[in-house]
Amino acid sequence: MKTKPMLGRFSLYGFLKNQQYYDPFLILAFRQMGLSFFMIGILVGFRGIIVNLMEIPSGVTADLFGRRKAMILSFVFYIVSFVIFGLTGIAATHWISSMSAIMPLLFGAMFFFAIGDAFRTGTHKAMIFTWLRSEGREQERTKVYGYTRSWSKLGSALSVILAAIFVFSTSNFIYIFFFSIIPYVLGIINFSGYPSEVDGYIQKGISGREVMLHLKEALTVSVKQPPLRRLILESMGFEGFFKVVKDYLQPILKAAAVPLTAALLISGDLSEQQQAALLVGPVYFALYLLSALASRKAHILVDKHGSEDQTARWLWLISLLILVTLVPALYYGWFVVVIPGFILLYVLQNLWRPVLISRFDAYSDETMGATILSIESQAKSIATMIIAPGLGYAVDLIKAHGIGSLPFWPAAVFGVIVSLLFWVTAKTPSRRDISP
Repeated sequence: MKTKPMLGRFSLYGFLKNQQYYDPFLILAFRQMGLSFFMIGILVGFRGIIVNLMEIPSGVTADLFGRRKAMILSFVFYIVSFVIFGLTGIAATHWISSMSAIMPLLFGAMFFFAIGDAFRTGTHKAMIFTWLRSEGREQERTKVYGYTRSWSKLGSALSVILAAIFVFSTSNFIYIFFFSIIPYVLGIINFSGYPSEVDGYIQKGISGREVMLHLKEALTVSVKQPPLRRLILESMGFEGFFKVVKDYLQPILKAAAVPLTAALLISGDLSEQQQAALLVGPVYFALYLLSALASRKAHILVDKHGSEDQTARWLWLISLLILVTLVPALYYGWFVVVIPGFILLYVLQNLWRPVLISRFDAYSDETMGATILSIESQAKSIATMIIAPGLGYAVDLIKAHGIGSLPFWPAAVFGVIVSLLFWVTAKTPSRRDISP
């Protein structure tokens, strides 16, 4: 297996996977369909439930039956979800006004999206780490994963520009679901070039009992080993919170776009969707470029702080400082502080993710790599499932009572509490702490 071709394929996967033209406009698309923030939170929570149910079985399936097959199946489910989201959005904006008719369709679309998530998360990372072991490059986990992740963010940077063009030209947030199908078809083609070695050790003639034993062993290790247990809790606190809060940037940018375009004297002939696209596009483009740089340079932070664990503690402190700043900025509507603050959160998450995944691989056994990472992703989904409806309800309540200029400040308060808790309790575990 040659180094450059495989790094190229790993990077191409991330680049194509992140051609998510819907992503920077997802909340706005749901709002266009007539959903409240609470209803959006329920949808996000439902996605968390489905991912939660399917996450570990999908990881076991990938470990035991083949990771390439799991990835192809994941992309097929994504494509099905895009079709349903797009058709439902068109129906909601043209023919059907009843939420009782729209919501079941959106739940169906979210179901397929969640299944796609479940089969993808953890699986591709395990393929990368298996390849690194075959190359004798285990010590380059943070660097290589950060490099491939940076290509994912470069893909996001391109996708947001294309998405902004799609929205501006159609004056509609819905059609971007259909555009998202194309790169996912190309992603399936890319998987066909992956060598069999990245599947890991595949057992033939596996019984249902052996599958359950594999799952039980991975769960036992995750719960009983203190370092892995800590990592799972950190993932729930950081990733679960971030996954819910990051999309609040979309309505914030939409709110900021109206006065901005008015000040530039160009708002008169533009729809709300076009005005939002003019600000969302450039901001997310800058955000993803910075995120790509952060992922690629995450290993430098590890070198500077001496270990992934020390680096993680430092990142918790930075998260705390950013969120403390965002509380008054959101309350008083200081867009000049809020927008850079959210961008910094995105950058921080892209420093955090390579460090976190490298820590998981360091404490995990090769034979259950995808399963352990699926447990991590499931834990993150549980956190998202719990946080999303609660914060959505809080935002709707704050908005209804007009408390503060922007209704999203309770999310920042919650983030402050989480960051403070993990920063104060952070320590530096070593392999000697792992129970046999």
